[in-house]
Amino acid sequence: MREIPGRRRRLLSSRLLSRRNDGRPELIGAALTFASQWQWPVLPGVAPESRGPARCACPDPECTVPGAHPFDPGLLAATTDPRMVRWWWTNRPSAPIILATGGRAPCAVSLPALAASRALALLDRRGMRLGPVIASPTRWSLLVRPYSLEQLGELLYAKDFVPGSLRFHGEGGYVALPPSETGQGAVRWERAPLPGSASPWVPGVEAVVDAVVDALTRTGVSAPEL
Repeated sequence: MREIPGRRRRLLSSRLLSRRNDGRPELIGAALTFASQWQWPVLPGVAPESRGPARCACPDPECTVPGAHPFDPGLLAATTDPRMVRWWWTNRPSAPIILATGGRAPCAVSLPALAASRALALLDRRGMRLGPVIASPTRWSLLVRPYSLEQLGELLYAKDFVPGSLRFHGEGGYVALPPSETGQGAVRWERAPLPGSASPWVPGVEAVVDAVVDALTRTGVSAPEL
């Protein structure tokens, strides 16, 4: 994402702060649970543009993930400090919740929604245990244990074929968390963590990639190259 001059940044911040009265109280509660209870570093995302939900409030007119990414503050500001989280969502109560993946936080493997739905149904029939799954209207993300770039590279190199529709959210990446509202629609749990649990259990990336690639290459489950 391109950096913008100070004046444009101030205008952007003013637009975001002007939405203080349009907040959703469940967002701050969820953000505090992620940060203080589960120790997942989070930060507020850029809300969808009020003039059109498919547009983003960031300066990029062709933003491909409207409202579902960090901008001001940047990704490095993600924190588990409940005081900072409370301050952010008190001032920007409608902001999407963005998880900074990697490090000690979960990573994610995402794929198009329709293919993900079919793949999960197949994995359920096989009895595979999955962790939390995040669903948006366009893509679903399966949370996995943190992995390194080297680990992921070795895993993918060993495969004969990896669908181009798969995306990997590791160190330096991010995903929007429920119950955020982005320019692509509502973000929800397709597989929710157990209520009241400590940091949710997530599987290793190897098991998930092996199972998802196998499912996607089967007839009737293949995903578009998105």
